[in-house]
Amino acid sequence: MTDIFLSYNREDQARAKLFANAFAAQGFDVWWDVGLHTGDAYDQVTEKALRTAKAVVVLWSTRSVESRWVRAEATLADRNKTLVPCMIEPCDRPIMFELTQTAELAHWQGDAHDQAWTAFLHDVRRFVTKAALPEAEAQAPILAPPTVEETLRPGQSGSAPSLAVLPFINRSLSHEDGVFAEGMVEDVISALSQGSNVRVLGATATANMNRAAITDLAAVGSQLGVRYLLEGNVRRVGATIRVTTQLLEAATSEVLWAGRFDRPLSELAELQEDLVTEVAGSLETQVYSLEMERALKKPGDITAWEAVARCRSAYRKFDANSMQTGIELAKRAVAIAPDYPEGNAVLAAANSILYWAASPDDPAEVSRIRGIAEHALALAPDDATILTYFGHALCFIGHHEEGARYTGRAVRKVPGSGLMHSHHGIACVMINQCEAGLSHLRSADRLMPGSFATWSTKAWQSTALYQLGHWTETEAVIDEVISLIPTLPTVYLTRALIRAKSGQDSDACRQIEIARSPGWGWELARAERVYRRAVPCSPTLEADMAIIRALYAATRPGS
Repeated sequence: MTDIFLSYNREDQARAKLFANAFAAQGFDVWWDVGLHTGDAYDQVTEKALRTAKAVVVLWSTRSVESRWVRAEATLADRNKTLVPCMIEPCDRPIMFELTQTAELAHWQGDAHDQAWTAFLHDVRRFVTKAALPEAEAQAPILAPPTVEETLRPGQSGSAPSLAVLPFINRSLSHEDGVFAEGMVEDVISALSQGSNVRVLGATATANMNRAAITDLAAVGSQLGVRYLLEGNVRRVGATIRVTTQLLEAATSEVLWAGRFDRPLSELAELQEDLVTEVAGSLETQVYSLEMERALKKPGDITAWEAVARCRSAYRKFDANSMQTGIELAKRAVAIAPDYPEGNAVLAAANSILYWAASPDDPAEVSRIRGIAEHALALAPDDATILTYFGHALCFIGHHEEGARYTGRAVRKVPGSGLMHSHHGIACVMINQCEAGLSHLRSADRLMPGSFATWSTKAWQSTALYQLGHWTETEAVIDEVISLIPTLPTVYLTRALIRAKSGQDSDACRQIEIARSPGWGWELARAERVYRRAVPCSPTLEADMAIIRALYAATRPGS
């Protein structure tokens, strides 16, 4: 068994030789590929040495980070818990290795007394020594499960995924950054606990853990009773502070998502809250996306929460089938748990969206949908998720000002939720507060990267931008929407208006022809009804409607 396997890019061979010679001088048995003999099977010999090495020293440089061989060797070493990396020049490591403590040795040229080198040598020696110990001695003790109360608030039901945030590691080793790392954990937990998509353990559950000493994440996840673990680190990179996070499935230790967030040190005090909300928002979106896929794959016996997740997933599209499917799934959630507030709230919202997009004016239907929404609000009157769905439903059945007040309350309660910003942004556009609406919709995009609802936030951004007269930007956002969901008639109406007002009449007619495509059902009566419901307070509403009527008169269905 080799003591040290040296992983590097061939262009860095001169630097690698410094490390190999220095390790050998300390009595270590070092394997690196210059020792291969003619006739050796390169892949087999290398893999055997890599798998049996007690420590794998990876030399990160601008060249090695691009090397698939070095990345593969580092990945296997990380899996085998033998990875001991160092930086031999400034570079951005692959994001999955940002959480691994990495020595900074860009300056080192072989000085045996250099402090950074001696510290690194100590780490390598610890790995080599540990490999010689019996497994029972090498295994770090797992803490007993803490007695804590999960931050599951009244009114939530079903089986929202559970998550624990492990202590963040301070890579800078300064006391100030250590305090910051501790504060990040507490603030991220606080931000996540305000939403409904994740059940997060309180900070006391993991406060006494030492992340560096944990070698069995599956055991930790089992003891804490959580499906997911979040780990992270904090380190200084030049004039910025970097927070790197990884979302892990507790049972398998598989990395499901990694995020890196940078802030200037000079502005950190002012931007710390923004940093926390960005980390928490991105994490919540990723967890919910994973759980949505899990719920879709689960056969038969689903919970009310899973039925809601399936309902929201249906809105990846915006057609009659998906809207009806969404309603049926929301009904199922309510049937499973009649007093489940979110099930009732999502049922009201699903009905309101179908009404807005496809139904003629009907006061009785408006009253019915409002009744469902009011029942949900009565079940959990202070829950931000219920407030936002309540306001969202009101907006889509024509009670725009009242709906905006409720979505605004939800945003103020949970400023780090992309869902809250999305709903309030739409409400603001409907009441002609388009600058504010655009700001909230962009915040939703930032807080929900890759969300199933991205097409919706983009579509409403295009509406806001058009109302503000930013036509070039509107066109660009419409292109984004069409790339996500090409069958959304509303954006073609908006583009038709821009082209008509720009004197491009034939192209404006072409946009209307697309909106009238067979199967979409967007004839004039429906187009006018939906447009009026989308921007009822627009000062150009009647002028725009006159243009739409003229364009419909100049085209024919199915052309």
